[in-house]
Parts: sequence; structure tokens; C-alpha cells
Amino acid sequence: MKNFSIVIAGSGIGSNIAECALRTGFEKICVIDGDLIEDSNLNRQNYTEDHIGTSKAMALYERLKSINANAEITFVDQFISRDNIPETGTYHVGINALDYTNEAPQLFDESCLKSGIPVIHPYNVGWGGLVTVLSPKGPPLQLLKKSSNFNEVDMVEYAASYQRFWQNPQIWLEEVINHYRTEDLALPPPQLAIGSWYVAAMCTHLLVKIATGKFYKKFPEFYLRSLLMEE
Repeated sequence: MKNFSIVIAGSGIGSNIAECALRTGFEKICVIDGDLIEDSNLNRQNYTEDHIGTSKAMALYERLKSINANAEITFVDQFISRDNIPETGTYHVGINALDYTNEAPQLFDESCLKSGIPVIHPYNVGWGGLVTVLSPKGPPLQLLKKSSNFNEVDMVEYAASYQRFWQNPQIWLEEVINHYRTEDLALPPPQLAIGSWYVAAMCTHLLVKIATGKFYKKFPEFYLRSLLMEE
């Protein structure tokens, strides 16, 4: 795991994933994000009030190096765009922790899959987490889109419908979707610190599986875990 390299696009929920992975033994991590830290990030992301207004990528780099000074941590303080697509061919796996506010998540996926590496997609669902893994030979997430652009809710709705199909409906997840869909304001899906660390643990477990050649589920399959799960 020490020599297994990871590129993380997005250091919001990616900040939790990066620290959990580092503390588990992964020591080659690159973080890509051009965003600044805001006070609204502090309820779930791995930053403090002292970081407000500073670069997410740099702040996360400094935190990771303070945990393990010998780790090979790098960062790119830039947003991903068509004019700035990261080179992913030198990594073993990508983690797409970007917000679906533009085409950046799709561009990152395309870069990773073209390079032949899997892409882990984490989703914070409040009291739990949802994670799926794109395979270079598998279908893209865009198969799920209900409008011109895929977004996080499309994946969550897919997971909820999958649970219903197999006669294991998750009422808590249905309620999250319904409340979000009827919200008047333009808000992101609900996110709590519980979900961020749940997702961090799930992603790190998947990293261990991928790094050690163990079996792991790939999209259209997924992993869903929550304190509210109804078995």
C-alpha cells in the first residue's frame, strides 16, 4: 500500500478520504482542487477555522505532511477544466470527490479511464455513505442521468431504486431524496460529518482491496452503508 499511488480530485470530502487513507498506510497521494475553504465546509470537511479563506489543496497537503512527513504528498491548486485536464497515467487509482456543478467530474473520469485506472466515486448521504467504482471496461455513470447533466442525486436515486427492486427499501434514503427534491432553495444534498467519515472508511477499505488485488464490486454495483440501514 505504501507504494500504491492515489490521485484525489476534490478536497472537500476528499480531505477526509485522504487522511483516512494516509493513516491506513497509503503514502503516495496527490490532491487536485482550486477551491478556497469556507466556514460552511467545517461541519463535514477536514479543516479548521484557521483555514478559512485559504487553499483547500494546500491546507490538506500541510495536514497530511504533518501526520507523515515522509509520505509523498503533492497537490495541484487548480480547478479541472477542458484546458486543465490532469495527467492520471502515473497513478494506480483515482478518487472523484468533485461537486457536480460543471463538467469537471466527467473530465476527470474520462482521464482516469483512458489511463486504464479505476475511479472511486464517494457520496455523503447524511448518516451514511454511498460509494461506487468505475472500471475502465465498465459503463459510465452518465447512463443514469435524467437530465442533460449527471449529478449526485441521480446516483442516490439509482441506489434507492435498486434497494426497492430487491425488496429491501431504505425509507431513510427515500426521505432524503424526497426532501431534497421538494426544497425551494438551490442547495447541495444534505451532508453531515458522519457521512464524510463513513465514506472515508468505505473508500479506504476499497483502496486496500484494489491495492492488494482483492475482489471489489464495480458500477453498476455499489456500496451503501448507514447507521439507519434497514436490513
